Amino acid sequence: MHLLYGSQGSGSSIAEAALERCGVDFRVVRASQWEPDSAIDELRRVNPLGQIPTLVLPDGSVLTESAAILIHLGLAHPDSGLLPADTARRAQVLRGLVFIAANCYSAITQSDYPERFTTDTADAAREAVRQAARAQLHRHWEIFADTFGALAGEQGFLGGDSRPGALDLMAAVVSRWSGTRAHLAQHRPGFLAVLQRIEADPGLAPIFARHWP
Repeated sequence: MHLLYGSQGSGSSIAEAALERCGVDFRVVRASQWEPDSAIDELRRVNPLGQIPTLVLPDGSVLTESAAILIHLGLAHPDSGLLPADTARRAQVLRGLVFIAANCYSAITQSDYPERFTTDTADAAREAVRQAARAQLHRHWEIFADTFGALAGEQGFLGGDSRPGALDLMAAVVSRWSGTRAHLAQHRPGFLAVLQRIEADPGLAPIFARHWP
């Protein structure tokens, strides 16, 4: 049994969708730093950062970081289609996963918690950090769309396959935050259509509906 720490409408939905795709048994424990009534203390015992998703594997080992969880599950369950079988396409998917984790996720953290990135306690200073982080985030998504969007073609997905994979899951979820979708609608509408196609996939639509009713 896999144990997934997460919360509704959060990044744990990425790992939840991947676990369902792999067809493995798992249990979700509601835990997050913004829900004081959740199992946050239990989460911190396995992940001192208190971040979600955190995945405890059946052997008791702990996996954190969405990209690492997706890569592990894709390699452990090759028939799931989370990672492409083709070596060249798989390399690009891995690149895309790390791109989102390193660039987009980090900018979202700066936007959500500007007080962590300035010693100035004035509201105006913190808002300036937030706005700069969002501008950086949206630029990163433009680069991602230009770099990886073509892999989807007219009706495909970001891994170059006929069904969504790991990169699709991560892009569709992380792009929901910090005004990214509104920015893409104006500046990269074709890529926004890819994200919407991912969410509408019959295998993923119920998961998105659960997390964003």
